[in-house]
Amino acid sequence: MNSKEIIEKLEDDKHYYGKFGRQFLSNSDINTLIKGKPEDLYKTKEKTSAMLIGGYFHTIILEPEKVKSFKIIESTTRNTKKYKEISGGEMCLLQHEADQANLLTEKILKNKYCESMIFGSAKQHEVPGVKSIEGNLWKGKADIINHDDHFIVDLKTTQDVENFRYSANKFNYDSQAYLYQQIFGYEMIFIVIDKNTHRIKVFDCSDTFLQRGYDKVMRATEVFNLFHKTLDFDPNQYFINDTL
Repeated sequence: MNSKEIIEKLEDDKHYYGKFGRQFLSNSDINTLIKGKPEDLYKTKEKTSAMLIGGYFHTIILEPEKVKSFKIIESTTRNTKKYKEISGGEMCLLQHEADQANLLTEKILKNKYCESMIFGSAKQHEVPGVKSIEGNLWKGKADIINHDDHFIVDLKTTQDVENFRYSANKFNYDSQAYLYQQIFGYEMIFIVIDKNTHRIKVFDCSDTFLQRGYDKVMRATEVFNLFHKTLDFDPNQYFINDTL
């Protein structure tokens, strides 16, 4: 299968997030490899409410035709009898979460700069890509490819936009930026909206930020190769040298 055929197949979420897509490394694997249990890399990760809300926010803006696929329940929490009966054990959106995502979307799209960076004839949404980096294939799915300005645009929500630099390190947006710039060939910017104040900030990526992302990817590569490509490797013998 050539790269064009791979990318065409990854355009389908069923394949991108399913068995076919799992043959590629992605930024979501970084935490497992460098902070978690590398041997659990291929275990199915449970969807969290934060992931669900973030996915809904992105879908409203970038793929509104798919919004109806989200089940929304009028309930204050996920512990109520009503929620448990309707959800059937599935992770579903609460109505107030959907309302907040809709409000954040409205705020983003009312901003003329943000709107111009997201929409237009030379903008592509939810674009998959694959690239070999240090001998391993990595995949990514760009929120927006802006061919007018030669940017990859990524949409983020945050609890405190003034502390987004801390969040960017914690949630590995630095390694995401490094990987996506390698995969898609454009510089990356983040459009970030505060969930509480609705303040919007647009962040570009410094050389220091990208270097930190590169370092994470190299560490993840080393661990991946050890745990998943080294014959007869014993995970019980693994340890990390560090200095206090």
